[in-house]
Amino acid sequence: MTTTPTALPELFGSLVFNEETMRQRLSPASYNAWKKCITDGTSLDISIANEIAESMKQWAVEHGATHFTHWFQPMTGVTAEKHDSFVAPIGGGKIVMEFSGKELVRGEPDASSFPSGGLRATFEARGYTAWDPTVFAFIKDGSLCIPTIFCSYSGEALDKKTPLLRSMNEVSRQAVRILRLFGDTETRRVTPQVGPEQEYFLIDKKGYAQREDLRFCGRTLFGAKPPKGQELEDHYFGAIRPRVAAFMKELDEELWKVGVLSKTKHNEVAPCQHEMAPIFSDANTACDHNQLAMEMMKRVADRHGLVCLLHEKPFAGVNGSGKHDNWSLGTDTGKNLLKPGSTPSQNAQFLLFLAAFIKGVDEYQDVLRSTVAFAGNDHRLGAQEAPPAVVSVFLGDELNAVVESIINGTAYTDAGKRTLEVGVDVLPSIRQDNTDRNRTSPMAFTGNKFEFRMLGSSQSISGPNIALNTIMAEELEQFADQLEKAKDCTAELQALIRKTFTEHQRIIFNGNGYDDAWIQEAGRRGLSNLASSPDALKTYTAQKNMDLYIKHGIYTKSEIEARAEIHIENYATTISIEGKIMADMIRRQILPAVSAYAGELCRRAADKSAMGASHRYETEIAAKIGTLADGLLDATERLEADMGKPHGESRAAMDYAHDAILSDMTAARKIADELETLTAREYWPFPVYSDLLFYI
Repeated sequence: MTTTPTALPELFGSLVFNEETMRQRLSPASYNAWKKCITDGTSLDISIANEIAESMKQWAVEHGATHFTHWFQPMTGVTAEKHDSFVAPIGGGKIVMEFSGKELVRGEPDASSFPSGGLRATFEARGYTAWDPTVFAFIKDGSLCIPTIFCSYSGEALDKKTPLLRSMNEVSRQAVRILRLFGDTETRRVTPQVGPEQEYFLIDKKGYAQREDLRFCGRTLFGAKPPKGQELEDHYFGAIRPRVAAFMKELDEELWKVGVLSKTKHNEVAPCQHEMAPIFSDANTACDHNQLAMEMMKRVADRHGLVCLLHEKPFAGVNGSGKHDNWSLGTDTGKNLLKPGSTPSQNAQFLLFLAAFIKGVDEYQDVLRSTVAFAGNDHRLGAQEAPPAVVSVFLGDELNAVVESIINGTAYTDAGKRTLEVGVDVLPSIRQDNTDRNRTSPMAFTGNKFEFRMLGSSQSISGPNIALNTIMAEELEQFADQLEKAKDCTAELQALIRKTFTEHQRIIFNGNGYDDAWIQEAGRRGLSNLASSPDALKTYTAQKNMDLYIKHGIYTKSEIEARAEIHIENYATTISIEGKIMADMIRRQILPAVSAYAGELCRRAADKSAMGASHRYETEIAAKIGTLADGLLDATERLEADMGKPHGESRAAMDYAHDAILSDMTAARKIADELETLTAREYWPFPVYSDLLFYI
């Protein structure tokens, strides 16, 4: 489909049952009831639900839909859907198209076949999906998709949307309390606003199909460094190749149809690596849309003879892919609470929210680190391409100078050397783009938002945003409790901001996060360095972290423990699968191939020897291959033996996977990659990096 700029407004949201469509198709009473449900959290009467369902069905059928599905986000990290047709028999071999309010509001998928972390036994199969009316239904592949939450028969959240909604409500409640202290009587709701930048790789489908590791693991388990990678820095923001441009154009159009605000597209640093970034939306919608974007990327790529790789490190030796989560707080009156102001009250309000964020990141470093802990992300975090595993906050020179002047009670030099008195004096006007960008920082302030840069490209953004929302709610609650009972609110506010910045300035770091000296300095500051996923995931159920979530009603104790168990098991299982695939590829592909090539070299050497011709190349390379092949066989046997050992309970299995299995895999890969460089291309059993990264 070719879209002209003038047709784009009509295309955008054309497959979404959005607010304007509801306004047109619903009675005023039903539309207003839905609006009240959104703004006030009131429930919908079944008669209203029936009218909405009928209107949805009629609209969907007009757009070619024949089925409906409750579209939900179980703890697999991807979405799930069970499709039912609108068909209902009326006798005489005829049908009508029906869809009731009951079918809209609730569904019953099997809950026992999704990860539950022990919340549900296999025989406890019943689960419920419930309509989330705060986001819009849409049409995908001829089905009306209704975004829903997913919970067990006994009420535990089995999905990623439910706790996200809980956290959004809680941070709103606490933020409104703070705004009331500043005289804001209009704001009724504060909403986390999120813009997730999505990085990905595109490779040719034919090469992908020939590599067992890519098909089963999403990343290459073998691969020598190509003669040219990203050394010339010529790919980043470079001209987009025609085949990729065609993919991006169709991707935009497919995303626009379902209401995803796809805005930016460009080449990333590594060959074959690209990025898509949307316009900000509320955290709930942003999470839904990011899941849709990842799905659409794979589907559209397939239509172009390509494969979209979302793994964090598909290729060793070139940059991996992350997902930068841009987070801020916005009011229903249109104000960004992380945007610096120009009046005394605005400055004080901004600095209080800034202080809350800095305090929260400092106190809950491990919570934030654990939300991005999984096997794929371990391949990039801490490398010279992604933030280190140490969590810190980047403010930039100007804002950092403001913070330091408040801490020290000294003159802020850029404002004429005057002492800042928060809430009384007028702070200097802080420009929105008040700082350089720092891509080495895990949590960078970028003018009116924080950019959480530690996320992996394949993961759902719900977990990190649940953590950010909950941490902020906790700190704002503490501040509100203190200020609401203060006799002199202005003096108390000034003291609170100064005290908070002083006690938590250790988390602020504006330098090079890639520098080893920073890791040493972070240790001296007492910051945590959870270098691997096993280290980070063990903090998931630390008492203070569980207390945080339980206190604010985000998770129950059992829901937290279940999620920790799922993440831990997923890590060990992922490494186990990769180890099995590696052993299989070595035994069934690499060793036979290098043996065949070595045999051919020996035959050539014998023929040359018989002729009296020199055969140094054949003899030396055959000998090297033979030695390396023996070493690879030994390494494979060691890997298989270690995988066959009992690993104990889930945490022990996770540690064993990290300490033993990954070590064995690294040793085997080193030998295999050296063999690749010695083996003639026509003998090597699958496409090498230069074929995959430079083919399109």
